[in-house]
Amino acid sequence: MSLLEGKTGLVVGIANDRSYAWYIAESLLKHGARCAFTHLPGDKNERRTRNAVAELGVNEPWLFPMDASSDEQIANAFSKYAESFDHMHFLVHSIAFADREWLQPGKFVQTPRQAFLSAIDISAYTLAAMAKHAQPLMARSGGGAIMAMSYYGGEKVVPGYNVMGVAKAALECTARYLAWELGPDKIRVNIISGGYLRTLASSAVGGADKIMEQVTVKAPLRRNVEGSDVGGTAVYLASDLSAGVSGETIYVDCGINTVGV
Repeated sequence: MSLLEGKTGLVVGIANDRSYAWYIAESLLKHGARCAFTHLPGDKNERRTRNAVAELGVNEPWLFPMDASSDEQIANAFSKYAESFDHMHFLVHSIAFADREWLQPGKFVQTPRQAFLSAIDISAYTLAAMAKHAQPLMARSGGGAIMAMSYYGGEKVVPGYNVMGVAKAALECTARYLAWELGPDKIRVNIISGGYLRTLASSAVGGADKIMEQVTVKAPLRRNVEGSDVGGTAVYLASDLSAGVSGETIYVDCGINTVGV
C-alpha cells in the first residue's frame, strides 16, 4: 500500500510547475494521496494553476479561488472544501509575499511599515488563519498534518532576504504555537525549511544567483536542493511515519544550514 493511500488534503500555493507546492503535490499524489487546490482569484491565476495541476496528471481537479489576505475568502474556501470532501488529513501552506523593492541588500532598514506588516500577514499569519479552519476538519478525520515552507534566511541573515526573513521567523514560531494547541486533536504542525529553488518568489530576492553558487561549493552535498527533495519530506510529514513529529523545522537544503563559513 502507498504511504498516503486514503489520505486527502488541501495544497495552497501552486503558482506554476516550478513552485515548491507543485513538487510537494507531485510527491503526495505519487504516494496515493488525493489533493485539492486553491489559486489566487482571477482568470489568469486560475489558468496558471490549472495548467500546472494538469502537468501532475490530475483530471478534473478541485480548484477554488482564495486570496489569503482575506479572512472571508479563507473561510469560504475551507467551507467549500468541507462540502466536497469528508476528510482533511493534510494541509500544505506554501505561500509568501514581500514587496520585491525591499528585497535588495542594504534596503532592509528602509522597509516601510506597510511592506513590513504585509509580509508578516501573508507569509506567517495566514498559517494560523488556515489552521483555525483546518482544525475541525482534521479533528473529525482522526488527526492530520499541517506543513508550511520556510527558508534559512528566517534564522540567519541572508543579505537581500530582508523582511521576508523576519516573516519566515514569525512563520516558524507560529507553527510551534499551533503544534502545541492542536496537538490534543492529533494534529501535527511542522515547517520544511527548503534550500534555494528558483521560483517566482525567490527570483525577487537580490543576490539569488550568488546564493546558488555558494551552495554548490559549501553545502555538504555540494549541490542545490531539488523540488523532489522537499516533496519527499512532505510525504514523510503527511504520512503516519511522522506520527511523533510536531513543532519542528526540518531542513531540506543539502546541509548548507550546518556550515559556519
